[in-house]
Amino acid sequence: MVEINRNQYFLIGLVLLFLGLQVRMVESYVLNEKASRFVSDRLTMLASNNDSDGAFMPAAGPKPRHTLRPPVWLGYALISVGAVLVLHSLAMRRPGG
Repeated sequence: MVEINRNQYFLIGLVLLFLGLQVRMVESYVLNEKASRFVSDRLTMLASNNDSDGAFMPAAGPKPRHTLRPPVWLGYALISVGAVLVLHSLAMRRPGG
């Protein structure tokens, strides 16, 4: 089993910390056409699987772009976990020492 050392904890913590800051600073994310089509196709498949009579037909034509609005708690959670990992890495012994 691979053991995670101090540097890896520090890197993971920084990535989560900065990701949390990014989520907190941006109100919404607008997906491009390819990502919107992917999400729309997956939602269509879910709806058709849940539809008992199978009468669900997706609308033809261009698909609107999807907008993602992450919840407020997500940014705070990522910042908290990232800060704990960074502080934990600083409390660990140095590798090789």
